[in-house]
Amino acid sequence: MTKGKKRMNEKTERLAGLGILTAIIIVLQIISTFVKFGPFSITLTLIPIIVGAAVYGAGAGAYLGAVFSAVVVIMCISGGDPGGAMVWNANPFICFVLCMLKGTLAGFEASIHYTALESKNRIAASISAAFISPIVNTGIFLIGLIMFFKDTLRAWAGGTDVLYYIIFGLTGLNFIIELSLNVVLCPVIVRVIQIVKKDK
Repeated sequence: MTKGKKRMNEKTERLAGLGILTAIIIVLQIISTFVKFGPFSITLTLIPIIVGAAVYGAGAGAYLGAVFSAVVVIMCISGGDPGGAMVWNANPFICFVLCMLKGTLAGFEASIHYTALESKNRIAASISAAFISPIVNTGIFLIGLIMFFKDTLRAWAGGTDVLYYIIFGLTGLNFIIELSLNVVLCPVIVRVIQIVKKDK
């Protein structure tokens, strides 16, 4: 096989892989809109984002994170995610920026962490990516809420301490479930990455 043909095959495989992961992310995020613990939906899409980020690199991780973010924005606008819709109604521009930033960076950081440890230990690399992705996703969202939506947070807290409400009422349980799912499914992530990279 010539170098040009091999490169073309690799590009085709990459496009096909990213296409499949894109479809999975869209479907999972729409489904997860209906899975709630508190006002916000749980995120089920981080696993395919982590897999794509590990297999195809930081650019692909950022792209897949952006796909997830775009679906979140659509759900905020349409009212499919009531909590997100309230944030959108309070300030559409900041809501859009926060949603796009958190998902895109979650995918990008997953790739950076995976790549940094892959040569030493793929399991450690996967665990690192599985940890950082929900931390970045939730962390950026919470920082944005605290910085730009203080009045909305106070109204949601209903007289409760805002920090207590954020941890135990707003996103705490969602974050724990997302993080736990990622870590529990790490062996699956490792296996998928090994299969795909072996085929490549």
